Amino acid sequence: MSQTYRAIMLEGQADSFRAASAIRTLTTRPLEAGEVLVRNHYCGINGIFDTHIAKEKVDYVTINYPSFTGVEALGVVEEVGAGVTDLAVGDAVVTTRFPGGYREINIAPVGHFVKVPAAHPDWLALYSTGVAAMVALDVTGQLQPGETVAISAAAGGLGQFMVQIALRRGCHVVAIAGGPEKADYLRSMGAHRVVDYRAEDLAQVLAEEYPEKLDVAVDTVSGPTHDALLANLARGGRLVIGGVASDRVEGGPPKVLCPRIGHSIYLKGASVRGFMNGLLTQHWPEARAKLAAMYQAGELTVRLDQPVGVGLESVYDAVERMLAGASMGKIIVDVRSA
Repeated sequence: MSQTYRAIMLEGQADSFRAASAIRTLTTRPLEAGEVLVRNHYCGINGIFDTHIAKEKVDYVTINYPSFTGVEALGVVEEVGAGVTDLAVGDAVVTTRFPGGYREINIAPVGHFVKVPAAHPDWLALYSTGVAAMVALDVTGQLQPGETVAISAAAGGLGQFMVQIALRRGCHVVAIAGGPEKADYLRSMGAHRVVDYRAEDLAQVLAEEYPEKLDVAVDTVSGPTHDALLANLARGGRLVIGGVASDRVEGGPPKVLCPRIGHSIYLKGASVRGFMNGLLTQHWPEARAKLAAMYQAGELTVRLDQPVGVGLESVYDAVERMLAGASMGKIIVDVRSA
């Protein structure tokens, strides 16, 4: 039986996600074989991606207007199609497939969803951003116990998990963030050195305290942070590029900010590695299993950013909060109507 629901629909290109989209009321369709209908409870916010989508700057995504949008969501199965045996009505599930996020109901193939123990937002954070953090460190960064690790945007949704994972491996963690509140949070987690880039010069701190000592460095912002991390890689060090936020938030190709990289890494046998989570899906199940075990054993905590409101309307404020750098922890919105 059909029912109505709301979704944020991209309706054209614009300079912001808010300007490019609108909330529309739609009607569900009958399920095809192998599909499930999920009523979303929470969605995860990816503000930079959303902004790039609005500007048609995401090279690997083709948009046909109008289009659903949003990537991450957690909800409960309300209906299953013929042939579905892996999920049942009432199961809590997470999806990290575009465009399953910014909508109240998602109809998609059963393979787009992963069952979780409960419809709690922590599981959305763990199975989306948490998975990305573990795969970036273990697969791309090849993190080893006891290494020295520097993490940019360490108080954010991704960074919080990287800090905890590295600490559990006995690593020395250099956590980079902006502002005293974020710095205090990172100290409370046990980071060995917290660099508040608004109060300290990151390049100077690393050059004086960690000269060529970074075994693994994670850069999700680029710009001067990238340069400082690159300059202080250890022999055999690995710089993991997980984003270029400061270079690309306004759209267009990344800026050229430093000389040819070979001069920085050749004599040290170091490397710079791109991390694109969507190309490493074969590693997701193992990462989910490890994260679930750590979380359930109390070895991993989830920090959610402060709520900005309830309902799809709040997605816009959450996107803009992320872009402003005001968030701390994973940004999740309760998409159920107020």
